[in-house]
Amino acid sequence: MDNPFTAHPASVGESDTEHCVFALAFGARMALGGVAAMIHAILPFAFITTASRALDELNARRDRGRRSAPAAETR
Repeated sequence: MDNPFTAHPASVGESDTEHCVFALAFGARMALGGVAAMIHAILPFAFITTASRALDELNARRDRGRRSAPAAETR
């Protein structure tokens, strides 16, 4: 049986540490973009493009990782 703590990082071509750092940074950027979107919902003049830029940045980072990784898992 595969070790669940190493199977996924290996499937995307990362060490455990690399995957941890990437996932933490990715999640932090998602959270900050989400907070900006919630503030924008209440104050429409604030953070007008922040959430959209965060999504664009995150998609680009994810796509760069996919190109360099072995066949990605589908789950």
